[in-house]
Amino acid sequence: MTADAIVKHPPLPKQYGEELLVFDYGEGCYLFDRSGKRYLDMGSGIAVNALGYGRSDLADIAAAQMRKLIHVSNLFATEPELELAGKIIAAAAPGGSQASYEAVHFGNSGSEANETAIKYARLYAKTRRGEGHHRLIAFSNSFHGRTMGSLSLTANPAYREPFTPLIPGSEILPFNDIKTLEKALDGTVAAVMIEPIQGEGGLHIVNRDFARTLNTLCRRYDVLLISDEVQTGLGRCGSLYASGIVGLEPDMITLAKPMAGGLPLSAVLVPAKVNALLKPGHHATTFGGGPVTTAVASAVWDILNEPAFMAETR
Repeated sequence: MTADAIVKHPPLPKQYGEELLVFDYGEGCYLFDRSGKRYLDMGSGIAVNALGYGRSDLADIAAAQMRKLIHVSNLFATEPELELAGKIIAAAAPGGSQASYEAVHFGNSGSEANETAIKYARLYAKTRRGEGHHRLIAFSNSFHGRTMGSLSLTANPAYREPFTPLIPGSEILPFNDIKTLEKALDGTVAAVMIEPIQGEGGLHIVNRDFARTLNTLCRRYDVLLISDEVQTGLGRCGSLYASGIVGLEPDMITLAKPMAGGLPLSAVLVPAKVNALLKPGHHATTFGGGPVTTAVASAVWDILNEPAFMAETR
């Protein structure tokens, strides 16, 4: 590694460090720094570049769409956005989920998707059960994002403590602890957010008995179960969604990371019972679901859903 490959004191926030390795380009599974040294990207851009680097097919789609139509704002729809949403809705819900996904809210990141799901859950609980039913539950070792809502459901104290107080009513329960869950989950809870397989928290898998109990309690109290599939979804665990693998039956699913082949895009799968409550002004995004990212994501979706491709991930 030469000095050219490293930038010291970059004009970026210090949260990223005082020295950064600078990459120039990528090919397949490899990255190349400014000195030409090759690196095997074991992290896949933190689970983003699922199809690798230098994909001319995706680049061609992005370029063509940029020439055709690059942005229109959320006041209008575009063909790529509608096409992708239709594909997602048409896919089977994971496991034995009773959810009927009726709409897809597109955003820009996993944290934004989880933030959206939190808002939808609060709206649902308040509309259906009135004030005072706003508690949010997540679990130890969880990671759901760094914006204030998703951070409130992220367990790591190093991320949480500098920014307290977080959202009132947010609680972190022990992961896979059925007895604690049974005591805590009642009709005052708006939503439970959980990763089928915890990523940053250490690859802990949801226990099937715990998943079964969680499904039952959420249905009993009309609490929305949100499955954070930002990292586990879209083929990462050998199927479209990991929720079904562990036995979760979510009301909402959040997706992001590999969704658009490296471009920023996230999604919230919205059930009919939540979509029926949404009105203009409740939520929106300027860039989410733009025609360029959704055009690329539609192609990525098709690739990920090829039987031969999915079989290779198992």
